[in-house]
Amino acid sequence: MRTLIIVPCFNERETIADLYREICDRTSFDAIVINDCSTDDSREVLVREGIPHLDLPLNLGIGGAVQTGYHYALNNGYDIGVQVDGDGQHDPGQVETLIAPIIQGDADLVIGSRYIGKEGFQSSAMRRVGIRFFKLLIFCLSGKKITDATSGFRAANRKTMQLFTKNYAMDYPEPESNILALKNKLNVCEVPVTMRERQGGVSSIKALQPVYYMVKVSLGIIISATIRVKMTNDRTRHAELDSVSPE
Repeated sequence: MRTLIIVPCFNERETIADLYREICDRTSFDAIVINDCSTDDSREVLVREGIPHLDLPLNLGIGGAVQTGYHYALNNGYDIGVQVDGDGQHDPGQVETLIAPIIQGDADLVIGSRYIGKEGFQSSAMRRVGIRFFKLLIFCLSGKKITDATSGFRAANRKTMQLFTKNYAMDYPEPESNILALKNKLNVCEVPVTMRERQGGVSSIKALQPVYYMVKVSLGIIISATIRVKMTNDRTRHAELDSVSPE
């Protein structure tokens, strides 16, 4: 199964080159960086290092960047799309573990959870409170326990990518997309992963935004629980964008 590693990038000049080299050194998969209209010199780094990338003309947020990666994966014949964040928190060496349930036919969406093995960086205390709340909310709406609802280290098969190209939150998309997948009867599972501290860049959740984040994501989860998407099995009609090529 052809696998594409999708790396959303916004102002990741400090980490993006080293991360891409690590992906090349530790995996055999293709990778594409989605430059979300960075305001630093991330694009210059991508061009200088010869890293395959797509430049978005407007800043769409992490959800828009990842969704662009899913469109690219579907249009170019990939079977699995793996999100690896550009800040260095996710270990590319664990991608094989992440995609294994999809290859075995046991899952449509696989989430890498730091809270199963409880090794490595466990996030801040404030973030853990939010994660526990989203875990409870998702369970109440779907009956499924997701221990690491905000994890961006995820693998999606074609069916899931097709769903996400039609509906995907622009900001803080992971909790909403988890419930969207579950409510559209996709098989969602978690595997244990070890995450690292952010190697550079700035979190999308600013210091004064935790209340906004909790309210927005909670409403998004509730709304996503009501969305049903008509799916198609035709591999040639899954996307609405023309095929594009990275620089």
